[in-house]
Amino acid sequence: MSDRMRIGVALLAAWGLVLAAIGAAMLLVGADLADYQRAVLAAVLQERAPMLVVVSLLLLVPLVFILNTLFRRHVKAPRRLGEDIRIMMTANPAHRAKPRGSSEIRRLAEGFNAFADAHETLKRDVLQRVREANARIEQERNRLAALMSELAQSVVMCNVEGRILLYNARAMQLLRKPLEGEAAAGKAVSLVGLGRSIFAIFDRNLIIHALETIHERLAQGARAPVANFVTTAPSGLLVRVQMAPVFGAAGDAAAEGAPGGITGFVLILDNITRRIESGNRRDLLLQTLTQGTRASLGSVRAAVETIAAFPDMDQAARDRFIGIIGDEARQLSDKLDETVGEFADSLRTEWPLEDMRGADLIAAVQRRIESKLGLPTKLETVDESVWLKVDSYSLMQGVTYLASRLREEFGVREVRFGLEAAGALAHLDLIWSGAPIGSETTMAWQTDTMEMGGEASPLTLKQIVERHNAEIWYQIHKPSHREFFRIAIPVAKPEEAAWSAPSPRESRPEFYDFDLFNQPGQTPELDTRPLAALAYAVFDTETTGLSPSGGDEIVSIGAVRIVNGRLLEHEVFEQLVNPRRGMSPEATRITGIESAMLENQPTIDKVLPAFRQFCDDTVLVAHNAAFDMRFLRLKEEATGVRFTQPVLDTLLLSAVIHPDFEGHALEAIAERMGVNPIGRHTALGDAIMTGEVFLRMIPLLAEHGIRTLGEARAASQKTYLARIEY
Repeated sequence: MSDRMRIGVALLAAWGLVLAAIGAAMLLVGADLADYQRAVLAAVLQERAPMLVVVSLLLLVPLVFILNTLFRRHVKAPRRLGEDIRIMMTANPAHRAKPRGSSEIRRLAEGFNAFADAHETLKRDVLQRVREANARIEQERNRLAALMSELAQSVVMCNVEGRILLYNARAMQLLRKPLEGEAAAGKAVSLVGLGRSIFAIFDRNLIIHALETIHERLAQGARAPVANFVTTAPSGLLVRVQMAPVFGAAGDAAAEGAPGGITGFVLILDNITRRIESGNRRDLLLQTLTQGTRASLGSVRAAVETIAAFPDMDQAARDRFIGIIGDEARQLSDKLDETVGEFADSLRTEWPLEDMRGADLIAAVQRRIESKLGLPTKLETVDESVWLKVDSYSLMQGVTYLASRLREEFGVREVRFGLEAAGALAHLDLIWSGAPIGSETTMAWQTDTMEMGGEASPLTLKQIVERHNAEIWYQIHKPSHREFFRIAIPVAKPEEAAWSAPSPRESRPEFYDFDLFNQPGQTPELDTRPLAALAYAVFDTETTGLSPSGGDEIVSIGAVRIVNGRLLEHEVFEQLVNPRRGMSPEATRITGIESAMLENQPTIDKVLPAFRQFCDDTVLVAHNAAFDMRFLRLKEEATGVRFTQPVLDTLLLSAVIHPDFEGHALEAIAERMGVNPIGRHTALGDAIMTGEVFLRMIPLLAEHGIRTLGEARAASQKTYLARIEY
């Protein structure tokens, strides 16, 4: 029940009491009167009834004043004092209660303020001692952070669910995704962030396959197993990735139930684009030398053979042929100098391959074929000592693709595998029984796009075989009436990877949060999750005006992420937008953004997809979110970008936790919460301030029994401010 309703009920009750008192007085007076006197009194009362009603109403005036004064002094003042105390205890220790209400409540407020002053003084003393005790440790950590930032390699650490726990600046630069469109040329957003999923950057199947490889090697007793694969970064760069496991300590909750005790993994990224391009340039060098020298060598050879065939040749003819040899030799020399000079910076780089036991590769292929295709597999003779130099993921895709074509086109119901050494090569056989396959079919399979089990690969089987410097052919074994594809792959010597996890004194990332090891992953059941356990994208927009339905457009979007209760000011999204219309004078005055500043910026259809990706796996937070979300939803049809995440509004949450405060503007809330309002009226500045306010609201919401996302959304919808529409 609201305060106004309570006062109204109290007034009605008071008026009823007044009327009851008048009636009781009349009854008492009439009890001692004779019958004719009571009749006279009744007649008088009947005649004066309207006046009595007016008098009773007039008596309500002082009652209203008295009740309102009592309510403010003895009901509203203690409630405001309670809210002030909660703010001091949870959100802003520097906040102080304003003495109001009765003298007793005023003295109580002064006592709480004095207690808060003493508590804050004591807290400052404790914090100062803690800072002094940690000073030397922090100095060491800063030195280690500097070392991490200077690493030539990009480093990303994830938990077992693929959530990013750590990364350095080089990883953030390498894993950036450029905005599309001519106006967005040179602009990019990073896909790396604490709590974000590595699967949004790299193919999930690649990561899972690498983890399976590590588990296999752990089962074989390897002490420091690693896995390698090559993939494409979001920017199009070719990246070689080395994965190493992170093991949990004894008693570590995150390690309980984890396969092999693995609580996460480290990815070391190496940009090999230039090395691959260098290899291609070397191939071009060889081709240029071959084509450019063949004619000159032919002429020299013909001249030499002619001189040798005719020893009695006259001197003039001999000199002519010798001249031909000299001219061709000079041309050949000049061509070599020119070619070598052009390709002097080219170095040979082979496609990175890793050493792997052949039996482990076959086991992985068997699991994939049986799970993806439902096709039974068996083993024939497999040499356990054979090691191969392979890109295991792509080769596994190729063999699975062959099994898929055999099942779909020739009705093969079972495949078998064999592996044996053959000198410097190993023969990997895919064996089946059935009708013979024509040579045209086998050639077509090698050049067709690979599709199997609902997955597609950009590589062809021929490209995979060439990548491995291997050969593949189809063969029939007549004595057993069986057929097989044989892949001849170069063998490798088993070598233990020389990698070990750094000790805590060897490296420290610039951006990290190891508490995320124990943080559960994002799930669809977000409403049941505690507010403190969720990841948020706090955002704000600046616009050409205040009428989204009237044609105003977004001119700037700013956002910052909150992960594990921390506002990550280095993980931000900030982008100006070309609205294709002019700024209103009022909008320019408030935001400082002029129309000329927006002419060369990308349009909203290029910016929204990048912003949507920044917000993946988060809950959206904004102040007066209805305004910003209206702009975004009006662009859904034109851009195809939809924001389906839950949304929290700090305007509505303020009305929930501070119902007795009148001001719910962002500046007023920030002042109550002790947040410094710096950077106002820029999208990113407002987003950061909203994020700081929201973090201080979470403990206050808990004081009101609101601890989960679902409870916060339900409470917000009940406030009177939730009726605002745009």
